[in-house]
Amino acid sequence: QVQLVESGGGWVQTGGSLRLSCAASGLTFMIDNMGWFRQAPGKDREFVAANSWSRSSTYYVDSVKGRFTVSRDNAKKMVYLQMNSLKPEDTAVYYCAASSSGSGYQPVNFEFWGQGTQVTVSS
Repeated sequence: QVQLVESGGGWVQTGGSLRLSCAASGLTFMIDNMGWFRQAPGKDREFVAANSWSRSSTYYVDSVKGRFTVSRDNAKKMVYLQMNSLKPEDTAVYYCAASSSGSGYQPVNFEFWGQGTQVTVSS
């Protein structure tokens, strides 16, 4: 199995920045996609960004393109989400997720999940 632990959440004002980190351990050789989802109160869990090892590509939901950057350090078994120009609508619990499959960016496509970290953006 794979264990994921997020860190770096917190509170920030509109326009500010935060960097989320996710440390992977366990059977990390299984992982292809690593990425981030978020869930706001009363809403479904939403894909935010992911990095595909097999495709050497990154993917973003339209609402964060140009503001968020996902990066990955396989040697350190880490994935990061740099979030700039944050908006109140970015407020959510952010989850790190990993998949052994290289396709699909819905929650059902990811087998491994972190516990989540809260990001709050005040207006």
